[in-house]
Amino acid sequence: MKIVVGGIKGGSGKTTVATNFAVLSARDQDVLLIDADDQETATDFTVLRNERRPEGAGYTCIQLRGAAVRTETQHLARKYTTILIDTGGRDTTSQRAALTVADILLVPFVPRSFDLWTLEKVSSLVAEMRTANPDLMAYVFLNRADPRGQDNEESVEMLKEAPGLEFLQTPLGTRKAFSNAAAQGLSVVELKPQDSKASEELLTLYQRVFNVNLVLKG
Repeated sequence: MKIVVGGIKGGSGKTTVATNFAVLSARDQDVLLIDADDQETATDFTVLRNERRPEGAGYTCIQLRGAAVRTETQHLARKYTTILIDTGGRDTTSQRAALTVADILLVPFVPRSFDLWTLEKVSSLVAEMRTANPDLMAYVFLNRADPRGQDNEESVEMLKEAPGLEFLQTPLGTRKAFSNAAAQGLSVVELKPQDSKASEELLTLYQRVFNVNLVLKG
């Protein structure tokens, strides 16, 4: 499976999702994480993870840009069960190249107006990319969701109505556990002491995207 974690607005938590998914997938799969974002945060996370863990990151991370994202993803798909591509928060050549070969585009949205203003552009991008990749599935979900409040409700309605995008009712809340885990090169499910709510939310999103039931051990 080839999954692009992307979008058009930066700062919505794409790299956090991509790296957490890489760690979860690596429990029982050969996983490749492609860092196609100029900020290289996924690479930095993986370097830290390799340094902190004697057994290493558990997955492979490489950097690709531009058209190479398409050609190398096609080539490496024969070697890896799962390929996750972190494309950053802009409409780049790298993201478009990834979307021509991806099975899924996963786009996190923060329930704030600046993020949601890009929704129409994301829909248009997906429609355009489906001319080259008709089977592309596009999922949207709330990230850094408020515990309660009108912002969430209004954002959900907008996401549900977006043409060509499927809304996932699997939000990730605003939780320090995600940043605390990342600072140690860990997935939120590995953090000690564990934030059970953050782990549960991540696992629910992962299971929905991958269409699997995953049981965490230890």
